[in-house]
Amino acid sequence: MYASLFNLMGMMFLTIFAGAFLRRKGIITDEGKKVLTDIILLFILPCNIIKSYMMSIEEGFWLTFFILLLVASGVQALSLILAHTLYRGMKESERQVYQYGTVCSNAGFLGLPFTDGVFGTTGLLYATVFLVPQRIVMWTAGAAFFQKGGASWKAYKKILTNVCMIATYFGIIVMLFQLKFPPVIELTISKVAAANTALTMIYIGSVVGDVDFHGLITRNQVYFAIIRLFIIPLITYVICSLIGLKPLVVGVATLIAAMPCGSTTPLLAQKYGADVIAGAKAVIFTTVLSLVTLPLWSMFLLSRM
Repeated sequence: MYASLFNLMGMMFLTIFAGAFLRRKGIITDEGKKVLTDIILLFILPCNIIKSYMMSIEEGFWLTFFILLLVASGVQALSLILAHTLYRGMKESERQVYQYGTVCSNAGFLGLPFTDGVFGTTGLLYATVFLVPQRIVMWTAGAAFFQKGGASWKAYKKILTNVCMIATYFGIIVMLFQLKFPPVIELTISKVAAANTALTMIYIGSVVGDVDFHGLITRNQVYFAIIRLFIIPLITYVICSLIGLKPLVVGVATLIAAMPCGSTTPLLAQKYGADVIAGAKAVIFTTVLSLVTLPLWSMFLLSRM
């Protein structure tokens, strides 16, 4: 399990380094960063979202499915409350980044394979369902954090109909009705989805290429990391345990809640004119710290099963 985690993290950081190198050499230009953002958000990420819902569901799974949805919805509601209350006093462009990072973790990329390694195939299936509310929140209330002065109904309407939300709606239908695609379509979606990690990390690297690393660890970054990596999963674990959920569900819920800042954070910061540097630092800093926190959470959760 630990070897797989370190290999996964190592791949992320090597790809980020490649993006930073390409940026420093001028191969990725300012215009190139904008194009890369649009390619990821408008094409690759929607395929990745649909791919995550293309799974087989075992007989008798539906009761657990609805329990997971309720728990995951509760975690997202909690995250939204924390996001609205814990970052007052920060400048708006930085606050927006931390608010979004609080409701959106890197569970889609890092959480699914890591949960598979810790809890096996059943844990992976539970984790995929657990991500449904986060997928919805990250592209609605999450994206609304970047709307200056608060999101109007017109802004929410635009968010609700963006391509990633449409992919989420479609993905849920695919999962619920167990729809099957023609092999060529399924292969296309899978191959495009596989490019998400590499291109997103390259983009983050291109932002890192402009970062002054002397300012990587700041008071705000440490504050955010404690909330993202410790407070949210701890509250999730306590609530799930108190309501008497079975240990595997508690473990999956807590581990998914313990993931680092979502890699889409600097992408949306770039798109909406927020503090993209703070977004990139949040991803890098929390991901580095998760090399320690995720194994610790895993050992703790496994000891309770």
